[in-house]
Amino acid sequence: MTVSATPPAPTTAVAEAGAALYVYGIAPAGVRTPGSPGVGGAPVRLLTESGLCAAVSATPPRLRPRRRDLMAHQAVLDELAAQGPLLPMRFAVLSPRPDVLLCRLRSDAARLTRQLDGVRGCVELNVKGTVVPDGFADLVRRDEKLRALALRTRRRPDYEANVRLGEAIARAVRREARHAAQEVLDRLAPLAVRTVKGPTDDERVLSASFLLRSADEPRFRQAVDACARDRGDRLALSVTGPLPCYSFVDPAPAPAGR
Repeated sequence: MTVSATPPAPTTAVAEAGAALYVYGIAPAGVRTPGSPGVGGAPVRLLTESGLCAAVSATPPRLRPRRRDLMAHQAVLDELAAQGPLLPMRFAVLSPRPDVLLCRLRSDAARLTRQLDGVRGCVELNVKGTVVPDGFADLVRRDEKLRALALRTRRRPDYEANVRLGEAIARAVRREARHAAQEVLDRLAPLAVRTVKGPTDDERVLSASFLLRSADEPRFRQAVDACARDRGDRLALSVTGPLPCYSFVDPAPAPAGR
């Protein structure tokens, strides 16, 4: 099992060049200003209104999802999240002017405050599971149809027979991995406050984000470790986090006039 903390993929809200503010997230008023430099090296400051504050910095002239800027974005969020509940913005969300952002905090204060209350004392962990291709020998022994197909292929080997056997085994391996993924999800979901499923494909058969009370994180990780041991022949599990609660809030700015 591996642990990482990579920021989510970027999304962009376009605003006027020059005067635009780069927005990191929204927190309750009274948090300390992050000391980490912002994206592009700009200092971070707080705009406060209606019991809320938005962490912002000047928008750099060229805003690109470079590693150093992604890490700067995450460092600011980490400082804010360490102080309490946070509504994190994804990379490259902009606001056209300070007054527009302050107006938005004022007009949307009730909804944003409810979201902050909903993630108070919580963290997000993401669990992914990928197919383990090495357990096919045991699978062939257990699956009567695969065993018969393998026997026929050994008796009359040719290219097409080998292809058919390989495709049948690959389908069976993915089927077993998807079944294991559902078992893992069923085991972990009751430990979380909320669960959101992410996109999957033929190789990544499990992707889910879990909203956890911070005190429950050790128990959750122990459960992931147990799942990894019990299903490691079918599913390779990894955990990302703890993260700000990206998957469980919607702080994106509402349309506003300039």
